[in-house]
Amino acid sequence: MIKNIILVGLGGALGSVVRYLISVLVYSGKTQSFPWSTLLTNFMGCLLLGLLLGYFQKNDNQYQELKLLLAIGVCGGMTTFSTFSAETLNLMQSGNLLATALYAISSFVGGVLLLYLGVVLIRLC
Repeated sequence: MIKNIILVGLGGALGSVVRYLISVLVYSGKTQSFPWSTLLTNFMGCLLLGLLLGYFQKNDNQYQELKLLLAIGVCGGMTTFSTFSAETLNLMQSGNLLATALYAISSFVGGVLLLYLGVVLIRLC
């Protein structure tokens, strides 16, 4: 159990650093009114998680430690649903309902579609 916690923790730390670096690269000192880095991070995380889950399913879930490290740890630390929720609320409170709807819908639909794409891509390999 302790080993599993350590694997998830290490992966989560790495995923959080990746999320931060994406934010730094996207914003690079400029202020943006739309949370592009969170959208990009969630899309990338969903695709990565789909690829990983597809791989683990294809290989009869024989890599449980790798799954803990990468799927639960890295993807869990990298994707930012809580930040997404806060930014959606901020957009809503700013009165920009069109941006709020576009952001929420594109995040959800795009994330689910990219997760599915990742699974399908691994199944095709």
